[in-house]
Amino acid sequence: MTIKIKTGYRLNVAMIVLNEDNKVLFCKRRNTENWQFPQGGVDENENIESAMFRELNEEVGLEKENVEIKAVSQNLIYYDIPKSIRSRVLGGKFKGQAQKYFLLKLISGDVDLNRENTPEFDEYSWVPFWYPLNQVVDFKKEAYRSALIELKNQITK
Repeated sequence: MTIKIKTGYRLNVAMIVLNEDNKVLFCKRRNTENWQFPQGGVDENENIESAMFRELNEEVGLEKENVEIKAVSQNLIYYDIPKSIRSRVLGGKFKGQAQKYFLLKLISGDVDLNRENTPEFDEYSWVPFWYPLNQVVDFKKEAYRSALIELKNQITK
């Protein structure tokens, strides 16, 4: 299945991982003060779910067997990267990202941020479900709000 995205955006997956206390995994980008959900780009011709599991493993060390998919955003959720930092983000090739969000339940295993030579994150925390809305960088706030509301509604129907 081909996913159609708006011109200038990079196809991306984002993972909201819930633990047994229904807290969400929130990670601090290495060498910054910016916190976010694990996320990453989808390679050309890569299945979106496969990309999600690959990124989940690369970024936080969780395997497919460690999580259960509880909900997936119906549509892509877009955010724009501010013009002032675009040249430093994603090689300056994109004006933003088009994200498919996955709500995952952690069923086993533990987070391991040091899976590769240059880990993306250097710290993580399990936080209340809505907490990231007030902590994520401003340009991602609306995307986070949309994703959290949609995925919460899917699991509480």
